[in-house]
Amino acid sequence: MAESEPTTEQLAALAAATEEPDTAVNYKPPAPKSLQEIQDLDKDDESLRKYKEALLGSTALDADPNKPNIQVTRMTLVCEAAPFPLVLDLQGDLDSFKKNPFVLKEAVEYKIKINFKVNKEIVSGLKYIQQSFRKGVKVDKSDYMVGSYGPRPDQEYEFLTTVEEAPKGMLARGTYNVKSKFTDDDKHDHLSWEWSLTIKKDWKD
Repeated sequence: MAESEPTTEQLAALAAATEEPDTAVNYKPPAPKSLQEIQDLDKDDESLRKYKEALLGSTALDADPNKPNIQVTRMTLVCEAAPFPLVLDLQGDLDSFKKNPFVLKEAVEYKIKINFKVNKEIVSGLKYIQQSFRKGVKVDKSDYMVGSYGPRPDQEYEFLTTVEEAPKGMLARGTYNVKSKFTDDDKHDHLSWEWSLTIKKDWKD
């Protein structure tokens, strides 16, 4: 028996049931300082200089000036139950992701892992924002605080979200369009991309 597509009203009801209210955080980020300014502070204090060098690295200022400060390299759906890897190369063709959806079995648990590089300057308040849509209706939004990071151009950082559970039930099955954004306290859009996720009753039904 064919499964019927949910109506717009049913999707709106589903979104209302899962939506969490936005919580305003009364937080003001500090004024940004360049890496050079930080390294020049208290430069006559030998112990502090060594501490900052251990924290920030001594070669960070030699990073390629043509590269952006933040490079988001790939996104992975980490799911132990998946029979195949679920990885997006975010340095390739971003437009192809919507045409080739990930497949998840309903109700499985998974995490999202983001790999990124910080090339030149300290970045504060990195955030990963994700919105999910079904037939044009927003059904979910998640905001994750990634944190603040110093430059490390030769090595990637990893950020892992908390455990998510794929939706389940006949109405939840189908394809979702997901809009992802990697941003920060200063609202710099380091990378935005769209991808698709198909929820099925089984991995290969």
